[in-house]
Amino acid sequence: MKKKTINKIILLVILYALSLLVFIFGFSQEPRDIQGWEHIRPIMFILFIPLLTKYIIHLLIVPWHNYVNKRVLKNNNKNYQPLVSFIIPAWNEEVGIVNTIKSVLKSDYKKFEIIIVNDGSTDKTGLRVKEFINSYKGAITIKYFKKENGGKSSALNLGIKKAEGEIIITSDADCVLDFKAISNLAKYFSNQEVMASAGNVRVGNNQKIIGAIQKLEYLYGFYFKRSDSILNTVYIVGGAAAAYRKTIFKKLGYFDEEIITEDIEYSTRILNSGYKICYAADAIFYTEVPSDLKSLIKQRLRWKYGRLKTFLKYQNLFFKIKGQHSKFLSFLILPVALFSEILLFFEVILLPVFFVYTFLSGDFIPLIVVVSILSIIIFLQIITDVKWRENKDVIFWAPIAWLVFYFVDFIEYVALVKSIIKIIKNKTVAWQKWERVGVFGA
Repeated sequence: MKKKTINKIILLVILYALSLLVFIFGFSQEPRDIQGWEHIRPIMFILFIPLLTKYIIHLLIVPWHNYVNKRVLKNNNKNYQPLVSFIIPAWNEEVGIVNTIKSVLKSDYKKFEIIIVNDGSTDKTGLRVKEFINSYKGAITIKYFKKENGGKSSALNLGIKKAEGEIIITSDADCVLDFKAISNLAKYFSNQEVMASAGNVRVGNNQKIIGAIQKLEYLYGFYFKRSDSILNTVYIVGGAAAAYRKTIFKKLGYFDEEIITEDIEYSTRILNSGYKICYAADAIFYTEVPSDLKSLIKQRLRWKYGRLKTFLKYQNLFFKIKGQHSKFLSFLILPVALFSEILLFFEVILLPVFFVYTFLSGDFIPLIVVVSILSIIIFLQIITDVKWRENKDVIFWAPIAWLVFYFVDFIEYVALVKSIIKIIKNKTVAWQKWERVGVFGA
């Protein structure tokens, strides 16, 4: 048995034991009043009302996603076959970029071009791409451009300007596509109201524990994009799997080269202008996630910093009454997202207080409810997924997800603190780089 498998089993046993103890304590002890702690429970409940409200609304809307999508696509042109420009920005991506190109070429959608933009790589990225293009004998046009290092946004903007397609798809040079990903993204643009479509990103390198944790996290997070799609509140069209109608760049301009998370900023810009963004759950992209703690923190720092900068840039969108944007975005999704960051910042105080109160009072019911609901949600996510067999191993993580997410919270907390410091000091974050092993491992 491989060492990675043994480590996963050991971790699962430990986390299951901790979860079991919560239920044993919960059903074996009578809650008791603790003098001076009477207000802890109601205060905690009040703090979590915004998050609870959002989750309830999401859970009520999610089951309607497939039904709404079918109705949206039913009256549209089924013969819609626009030229697609698939843009791959790359900075030091010699390990996986050829596999990314090959996976795009295997697509069942045949009317597209590939544009690769080398953003000043110092490794063999350019050599690998040129060798592949020279050996390629197929009919798909592959364009290659090299520029001085200017960041991902700059590379994408160059690619868009060179694109001839009606639909622009952007991905990363460490991704591998499902063969139906392009066609499943493009079909939503037969609805002329749609200006962007978000794909479904999966974790490819989940052999290590840190990869398995991110697989669970991605599955959980992307599940709720289904309800966001119906409410038109998809304010994060992830750069690893994104599609745009090219005309939107003429209307709203190109990607902001000053904000490191160009995908979040541009998605918010589209929604702020009253246009529609949908979520394509069946457009699956596999990505390589960080495989060590240091790299994961770097990635989350970039995400967190970019999100906070976007919130600052579009602060007018919070509780905005006038405009064509979704009111759910202004009055629920964005405020709760910001409130979540505030809760995360104070979690170092709130979490110890909550657990001390729980053990002192013997009142484990709130914790048991959270554990149970989270487990049920993850189970539902798996059985309703378009490729549920790929995620069946996550079922074993469902009962202990509440503990796993504390690890994620730790990473997010470090990224949040670092982001706040950088914003205060007016410092920026670079396009991060970590040791690559390929989408599906070494």
